Amino acid sequence: GTAMFVITVYYAYVVWGRIPFAACNLETATTAVKSNLGLAFFAYSSLFVMVGWSALWTVSFVSTMYVTCGCDGQAQCEKDPSEALAFFMLLSYYWTFYVISNVIHVTVAGTVGTWWFVPSEGSSCCSNGVRDSFVRSVTTSFGSICFGSLLVAILEASKQMIKNLRESEDGGGVLLCLAECLLACLQDIMEYFNKWAFVFVGLYGYTFVESGKNVLNLFKTRGWTTIITDTLANSVLGMLSAAVGLITGLVALAIAQIQGMVFGDELGASAAAFFIGFVVGTVLTSTLMTLVSSAVNTVIVCYAEAPREFQENHPKLAEDMRTTWRQFWPSEFYY
Repeated sequence: GTAMFVITVYYAYVVWGRIPFAACNLETATTAVKSNLGLAFFAYSSLFVMVGWSALWTVSFVSTMYVTCGCDGQAQCEKDPSEALAFFMLLSYYWTFYVISNVIHVTVAGTVGTWWFVPSEGSSCCSNGVRDSFVRSVTTSFGSICFGSLLVAILEASKQMIKNLRESEDGGGVLLCLAECLLACLQDIMEYFNKWAFVFVGLYGYTFVESGKNVLNLFKTRGWTTIITDTLANSVLGMLSAAVGLITGLVALAIAQIQGMVFGDELGASAAAFFIGFVVGTVLTSTLMTLVSSAVNTVIVCYAEAPREFQENHPKLAEDMRTTWRQFWPSEFYY
């Protein structure tokens, strides 16, 4: 407990000066999202699709393993599962999962871009910007989304296979541990690259490869390679989701106590009520916060690409951003 407190205090001390910078980006991103709240419909719809896909995949995976391994009703199997089959089953799960997630990311990027460049078409709940961006993400940009998602899914599935092998009776070697760490690092790099590349996919409809080249060249030209490593905004969104989860957990616990729903093992029942409330609150809030996180990334790209359009269409926000960015990044910011 003391160590965590010290770490938290030190972290707050380190990032304190960056709070105005993160707050400025968050204000612009949340304004764009609030102007197009129809995005929340697609975000929560994707959540239900992910849950449904996870349930369907679990049933399919277990059934496939039972059939191919010749298992009986007591889970006694004639042969070991095929590693190749398990890998491709995992790949199908992760690939679909990342595609669904990135469709929303690209939709947000396109919507924020519309709000940025043509606010008249991106400033209402069910604006043309929201609808058109979603349609593009599942049609003309879908190939780019699938390709980028496949790269991450391959790394994720490979890492999971190695992890399972390392934890099995025959695994546990140092080489497997190193391989798992290497794949985890490559996955993090790929996910970070995708985050920015998909912003360009949503904004301009570029292919995945073209988007990656454009966004990296843009930041390199602007001298903003340091700016994009600033993750304070995402940290704030994560803490907000946890805080809301804590509140909903306490509310669920209070409701259970008041309604007399705590019975049997009182401590266990109370913990279950709190846990359910915490999970529901955290998941629902995190889903909404992913919209803001994607919007923050898009705002940074748009501000590097088209600051003057932002000044013309949103002068108050543009003035605040210019002042804050100049204050915090004087050597990188030239506009």
